[in-house]
Amino acid sequence: MAGRQRLAAVAVVALLASGLSGCGGGADAPATPSGSPTPSTASPTAATPTGPAKPTDRSPHGVLLSAQLAMQTARRAKVSYRLGAEAGSGPLFWQPKTALQIKRVAPADAEQLIVVDTVAYQGGDAATAARQGGRHWERFTVPPDPDGHKEIPYAGLIDLLNPVEALAAATADGADPAFVGEEKYEDSTVEHYRVTITAEKYAAAQTQLTQARRDGLRAALAPGGSLSLTLDLWLNDKDQLVRLQRTGSGDSGRADDSVLYSDLAGALLSAQAPAEADTVDTGVRTVSPLAR
Repeated sequence: MAGRQRLAAVAVVALLASGLSGCGGGADAPATPSGSPTPSTASPTAATPTGPAKPTDRSPHGVLLSAQLAMQTARRAKVSYRLGAEAGSGPLFWQPKTALQIKRVAPADAEQLIVVDTVAYQGGDAATAARQGGRHWERFTVPPDPDGHKEIPYAGLIDLLNPVEALAAATADGADPAFVGEEKYEDSTVEHYRVTITAEKYAAAQTQLTQARRDGLRAALAPGGSLSLTLDLWLNDKDQLVRLQRTGSGDSGRADDSVLYSDLAGALLSAQAPAEADTVDTGVRTVSPLAR
């Protein structure tokens, strides 16, 4: 792993010297997720460092800065998650636009969830079709914020899944990440890092989010008033995050989340809006952050 680490450090410095931005710009930008409407206002959700990331060393903090850059560049992955009692899997896009297509496991009020920028679709099952006269999908948006900004449906879920947000928290001012060791993960060797952080600091590190979303994220991360969170992060040999675990205890609740990331930057990943003929427009809904 030492040789890999030295090579990775050189590669990261080369990327930074070439002017790679936090939003992963450049000639090789990935295609917009299938079925994406053209929004009037871009709605980025990926965490962008407040200053230029310069992971020129292989200290734990430097490695996690490199991981943040790697995940900004990847822009998408297949996620498999368990957030408290809720679980699901499917593709997630966090840059340049937000999109996901999740098959959910009970408890959930619909079998599938699709979000394409500021529009959501829910259903894909026989129960929805029976309720909607044969159409399998319900289409909706959420109310704009007080400034008129179009919010992303299920933003609370997306913020808990977004790997760049987790890495922004792990590299925030005052965070003191530690290298736990090398471990076997599936068919490869990964590096395990650990950070202890408060829910307040985790949310505050997401400076690109609206205040309402930061408040919702803090509440979702702190069930029962958790005072601290432990973030465990496993990185592959490209400094990409392949597994995230968040745990924490409060007076009346416990955070216990796990997210796996695979098919990073996979060319075949897509989040596609359902056929219009199979969709019922249900208007505007209020979608609260994920509750514990």
